[in-house]
Amino acid sequence: MKNILLICFKEFKSYFVSPIGYAVMALFGLIFGFGFYTATRDMVQMSFRAQMMGQQQPLSVNDMVIRPLLGFAGTIALFLIPMITMRLIAEEKRNGTIELLLTSPVKDIEIILGKWLGALLLYLCVLGMSVLNIAMLFLWGKPDLKPVLVAYLGLILQGGCLLALGIFVSTTTKNQIVAGGVTFFVSLLLWLLSWFTAFDATGFSQVINYLSIVTHMENFSKGVIDSKDLVFYFSMIYFWLFLTSRSMESLRWRA
Repeated sequence: MKNILLICFKEFKSYFVSPIGYAVMALFGLIFGFGFYTATRDMVQMSFRAQMMGQQQPLSVNDMVIRPLLGFAGTIALFLIPMITMRLIAEEKRNGTIELLLTSPVKDIEIILGKWLGALLLYLCVLGMSVLNIAMLFLWGKPDLKPVLVAYLGLILQGGCLLALGIFVSTTTKNQIVAGGVTFFVSLLLWLLSWFTAFDATGFSQVINYLSIVTHMENFSKGVIDSKDLVFYFSMIYFWLFLTSRSMESLRWRA
């Protein structure tokens, strides 16, 4: 456990030695902030229209602003996660330090978990940029807290899944651009699987739809924790980390 934490914090600090960490957080904060402004503006306008028409029932902040915004945050992360993971192993291979890492008295699984947790810490910092905006809604309104916490749990699990995918792809090449591009392509495919099967009710389509990360995020965005969604995300994280360990083992033998 000590080695995992050492690698984790070393990896996390390395993001802020280069501009990657700052760039990812700034991009997310800028795009999410624009979405927050648009969503709150539209809600205020709809509230004024409702009052002019004599409707007294207040609009739901959770349904009108928070839920769409956190779904939007997941979409933004789809583009930013490849930037986080593309350097994890590919940079070690490009710099020639992968041999030193593999021949050190550290197990492969410790290296993998340490790097994955370091990337996850950065991802949590990125999501933290959205908390600043959401907190303003709690200062000026009365949204329900529990659905918000559940939605963030879904975002963390979804991000952990894509980060595990990214670290596997990063072990297969020493070109960071290729690693980032392949990670984005596969992540986008997992995102679009639910669209491909939206109007098909056959058994095969249901299986394909189950593999979509969007399908399992829907319940979290509604504030519902379903065991099947938890099993899916944890299984996907384990699957990609397992493939990463096999890829690292092949690198160790070649080293």
